[in-house]
Amino acid sequence: MARSARLEEAMKEDVLRLDDVSKSYGGTTVLEGVSLRVGTGERLVALGPSGCGKTTILRLVAGFVAPDSGRILVNGRAVSENGRVLAPPERRGLGMVFQDLALWPHMTVSGNIEFGLKARGTPRSERAKRAADALALVDMSGYGARKPSELSGGQRQRVALARALVLEPALLLMDEPLSSLDSDLKRRLTDEILSLHGKLGFAMVYVTHDRDEAARLASRVVVMERGRVEFDGTPDNAFSGR
Repeated sequence: MARSARLEEAMKEDVLRLDDVSKSYGGTTVLEGVSLRVGTGERLVALGPSGCGKTTILRLVAGFVAPDSGRILVNGRAVSENGRVLAPPERRGLGMVFQDLALWPHMTVSGNIEFGLKARGTPRSERAKRAADALALVDMSGYGARKPSELSGGQRQRVALARALVLEPALLLMDEPLSSLDSDLKRRLTDEILSLHGKLGFAMVYVTHDRDEAARLASRVVVMERGRVEFDGTPDNAFSGR
């Protein structure tokens, strides 16, 4: 097999690939020459303080912004490159859980979960069934008619997770989704995320500043500092001596 063909085949094995990606806002460099690969079923946690660039990585991967330079591939397909968004967010096959959850307050729980399916043109009857299945998956059966304001913080987290998973993504992006919860609830929900990962096998990029979260969730840790990847390896190696 020729070298170019081998390289192309290797790229297809990655759910996500960032090649030398940089991003600046208003003259301030947020990311500088970041390269990452995430394999099928891998749980990558990006760890670092506020302003280190980890959330910008999620925004670039999701397609909300374009990299100034470098290339992003999802499932072997270039989706952004050198200042251009080549595929919009809804065509990337991703699920995302936002830090503030971004649940629409005027919609019911089921309406929130079905929103992405509706945007894809999924028939109403199938949307309803898949939303019910997603609620069952996160132990929220029977809550479909409620509004987000009628739920506890932990229940809203589960709804946001169900909304992402109902799209059956190969890659799930999570932007500090548990940061507002108390430590006991945070531990329970990290266990639930791990259980769902074991059942569904999605790859995950999880952003946090919490070392305990990173240690519990990661199969691989990337430590970010000032827009650069300072460490990329196993959780054991990430936290030994730190």
